[in-house]
Parts: sequence; structure tokens; C-alpha cells
Amino acid sequence: QVQLVESGGGLVHAGGSLRLSCAASGRTFSSYVMGWFRQAPGKERESVAFINWSGKSTWYRDSVKGRFTISKDNAKNTMFLEMNSLKLEDTAVYYCAADPRGNGTYTYWGQGTQVTVSS
Repeated sequence: QVQLVESGGGLVHAGGSLRLSCAASGRTFSSYVMGWFRQAPGKERESVAFINWSGKSTWYRDSVKGRFTISKDNAKNTMFLEMNSLKLEDTAVYYCAADPRGNGTYTYWGQGTQVTVSS
């Protein structure tokens, strides 16, 4: 069983930055594909960024490319999402999730952290 706990959300002005963290329990964190997702009010959840087990392969949705950076520290069982140049449309609850088998099925989810970008 893996438990994921997000932190780092908050209120920020447009153009500002936030760094989200996702702390994971469990010995096999380093072997998992990990991802960040978000859900804005009235909208479906969408993927934001993924990172493979080694941290050497990443994927970003187009709207965050060049602004967000996903990374992980396997020694600390922690994943990060560095968010810069934040826009109003980045406002959402952000979730981290783990894909143990690397097949696109995210089995474990955190409780979410709110990110609010104001004008």
C-alpha cells in the first residue's frame, strides 16, 4: 500500500510561483511512474505532468510546458511540481498519483492541494 500526501498549495498572484510536494510512503516509490493531475471547478480532472521511475523521462500537457517542472527525489520518496508564471487558468485542486505498473493506471492518489491564482 502506498500513501501520498500533497503540500505546497496556496494563493498566488498571476505570474507568481509555487512548488508542490508529494510525499510517499512505501519502499517501492522509486520504481513507480508518478504524475500530477488537476481538477478545476466544474471541469474534469486532467493530467498535468508525468515522470518515470528514474526521473529521466517526463511529459507535460501543452498548456504548462515551459512553466512547470516535475521532478522526484527517490531517496526522500518525494515528488515535486515547480510551477512558474502561473496563470488564472492554473487554478485547481492538484493531485499526485502513482502508477505502480507503468501502464497508465494510477492506483494511488493523494488528497489534493488547492492552488488558486488571482489577478
